Amino acid sequence: MSIPADYTHRVYAGVLGKLIGVYLGRPFENWRYKDILQKLGPIEYYVHDRLGDPLIVTDDDIAGTFTFPRALDDYGISPDLSAEDIGKAWLNYIIEERSILWWGGAGNSTEHTAWLNLARGIKAPASGSIETNGATVAEQIGAQIFIDGWALVSPGNPAQAAKLARAAGSVSHDGEAVHAAVLWAAMEAEAFVSRDVDHLLDTGLSHIPADCLIARLVADIRAWTSGNEDWEATRQKIEDNYGYDKYPGNCHVVPNHALMIMALLHAPHDFQRGQMIVNTSGWDTDCNAGNLGCLHGIMLGLDGLEAGPDWRGPMADRLYISSADGGRSITDAVEIALWLANLGRTLAGEAIVPAPKQGATFHFSLPGSVQGFRPQPGETALEHFTVTGTGEALALDFTALAPGRQAAATTPVFTPVDVLKMRTYDLMASPRLHPGQRLSAVVRAEAGLSGTVEAKLRIRHYGADDKLVEIDMPDGKMLSAGDEAVLEWTVPDTGYQPIAEVGLVLTARSGRASGRLLLDRLTWTGCPDVTFRRPAGAGDFWRRAWVSNVHFFSKHFPQDIRISQNRGAGLILQGTRDWTDYAVEADLMLHLGTYGGLVLRAQGQRRYYAARITRDGELQLVKRRDDTEEVLARATLSIPFETGFQMVAQAEGDRLAVTVGAVSLEARDGSFAGGAAGMEVHEGALSSTHIRIRPV
Repeated sequence: MSIPADYTHRVYAGVLGKLIGVYLGRPFENWRYKDILQKLGPIEYYVHDRLGDPLIVTDDDIAGTFTFPRALDDYGISPDLSAEDIGKAWLNYIIEERSILWWGGAGNSTEHTAWLNLARGIKAPASGSIETNGATVAEQIGAQIFIDGWALVSPGNPAQAAKLARAAGSVSHDGEAVHAAVLWAAMEAEAFVSRDVDHLLDTGLSHIPADCLIARLVADIRAWTSGNEDWEATRQKIEDNYGYDKYPGNCHVVPNHALMIMALLHAPHDFQRGQMIVNTSGWDTDCNAGNLGCLHGIMLGLDGLEAGPDWRGPMADRLYISSADGGRSITDAVEIALWLANLGRTLAGEAIVPAPKQGATFHFSLPGSVQGFRPQPGETALEHFTVTGTGEALALDFTALAPGRQAAATTPVFTPVDVLKMRTYDLMASPRLHPGQRLSAVVRAEAGLSGTVEAKLRIRHYGADDKLVEIDMPDGKMLSAGDEAVLEWTVPDTGYQPIAEVGLVLTARSGRASGRLLLDRLTWTGCPDVTFRRPAGAGDFWRRAWVSNVHFFSKHFPQDIRISQNRGAGLILQGTRDWTDYAVEADLMLHLGTYGGLVLRAQGQRRYYAARITRDGELQLVKRRDDTEEVLARATLSIPFETGFQMVAQAEGDRLAVTVGAVSLEARDGSFAGGAAGMEVHEGALSSTHIRIRPV
C-alpha cells in the first residue's frame, strides 16, 4: 500500500495525541474513578498545576515509545526486525534504575524484570515470556504503552504493525498483554486510512486469537456500548466484570485495555471527549490516555486535536526521552514525527523526504509547530508578546516594544529546572549545544512592522547556583518592515556550565515597535571546542550534563571528575550524534580497575569506541557493539595505579587514534559515524581534572 499523501502530518498528530494524553493523565496516574471525581471532577483539560506538577515531564510511556523504534536504525529497517534485536536496544539505551522504565523491582515491575533477564543473557522473547516470569508478571500493561511507534511507521499496513508490535511486546510481556498491544497497533496503523471505528476494531481482532481474553473483552464492550450513550454505565460494567480486583499484579493490561476500548466507542471522533472519558475513569490514566490520544491523532489529524481546547499551546511540542543516548533526550514532536515518518517510508519502499531547510535543527515546517519555543518570562519581558507556528516559520508577535523591554523566545536544549519537581522518572540528558559551535538563524520582519527592532541570538546557561544566566550575541541586526537578516554567532565559553536554552531576543533602541517577526530557522554546526570540569559554586547541573551509568560520580574529590564502578564497565557520556570528527584530551588517573580511559562516538552505553589503558599493561583501541568487544589495536604500555597520564584520542572519518606519552595507536573502523564522548572504567575508579573536546 502506498504512503498516504498527508502521512507526515498524521504522524505528527499521532505523536502530539500521545503526548497530550500522557501529560493530561500523568498527575493522577493510578487514581480511582471516585477519587478523581471527588478531588478533580471530570478531566476536561490539564490539571497538573492543581496538583503542583510541571506539565512536561519524563515518563515511561513517552520515553519507551520513542526509544525502542531506534532498533530499526541500529539493526536494519525491516518488518522482520526481531524481538532479540529490540532487546539489544533495551540494553543499549536503558540505564539501569535511571531511565525509561518503572524500576519497581524484580517480580513487581514487569519491565524491570525483563531488563534483568536481558542483562543476565536471557534473550528476547524468552526475557518476557510467561515461562520465564509467570503469567502475572508477563500480563501487566507495559507492552501496550510502548506500542504506538510501530504503528506510526506502518501507515495502512496493520499486518506490519502487528508483527513489529508482537516482536517489541514480547521483549517484556506475553499472553494477553501482547494480544492487547498487537490489537492496538494494528488499529492505529489502519487509522491512517479509515475513520470507521468498528472497522478498526475488526482489523485489530484479525491479528489476535479469536478465543483470547482481549477478544472477548472487546466483544463485551461493543455490546455494552451499542445504543448506549452513558459511558459511566459502561465503566461500571467494566469495573464489575474486568476490574482490578479480578486480575493480579500492580497494573494488569485487561482492565486498562477495557477503558481504552470503551472511550474509543463512546467518543469515536471526539478527541477531547475521549480524553475526558478515559482519564476520568481512572486506573493507569497516562498510559490509557496516551494510547487513545495517539490513535485519535492519527485518525482525526491535526484538525481533530484542535477541535476543542488549546492542547498544543501549553505543550509547545516539548518532550523528553531519558536514555543512554543523552544527546537525543531533549527533543520535540516535530523531530520525532519526521524521523518516524522516514522510517515508515523506508519500510514501505519509498524514498525518504529530505530534512527541511537544509537540515536546520529548528525549522517550524509542520502546521502550528513551535518546537519548544515559548516567550521567556522576566522582569523586563514584554507583556504583549506571543509565539506561534505558521507551518513555515515561528511567528513572534509583539506590541509596544520599547527601550527597557524585551521580547525573547527560547527553547530547551538541556534538562530544565523543572526536573527538580518531577516525580518517579529521572531525566538522563546531555546538552545539545556547546561552546565553540556556530549558531545561525534567519529572521524576517513582516511588512506590517512599525518601528525598528534589533534581533540577537541568545543562550541561557546554568550558573554557580543552578540559576539560568543569559548571554546575548554582542552585535545584533536591525530590522524594519520587509527586512531579512542572517544572524551568526560562535557560542562563547560558559564557565564550564551547560547550556540550557537557545533562542532569539528582540529589543527596540528607541521609540516603539509593533508587528511580527518571523524566525525562519535556527540551527548550529560544527563540533564544539569545549572543556569540561567542575565549575565554581555549589550547583549540580554541570554534573547532570553527563549521562551516567556508573555507580558513583562524585564532585567532592580533589579531581574535578571522578567515577567509580562496582561491577562491570561504567560510563559517563556527553555529546550528540552530530559530533563526528573530533579529539578528546584529558589528564587521567586510574585509581583501580581492569581498565580505564576515554570514549568516542558513543551511541548509547553498548555501542561506542574506547581508548583505554589496562591493568595488564596495554594501551588499546576498542570497539564495543552490544555484547561484543573487539580490540582494534594494542601496544604495550604500563601505567601504575594512582599515576596521572595525558591521553589524546580522536576520530576522523574511519580513522581512530590514541596517544599516551610516546605511545600511539591507529585503527580503521566505520561502524559509528558520530556520537558522544566521555570516560569509561571497569570495576574501579577513574578521575580527571579536565576533559577537552575539539574539532579535528
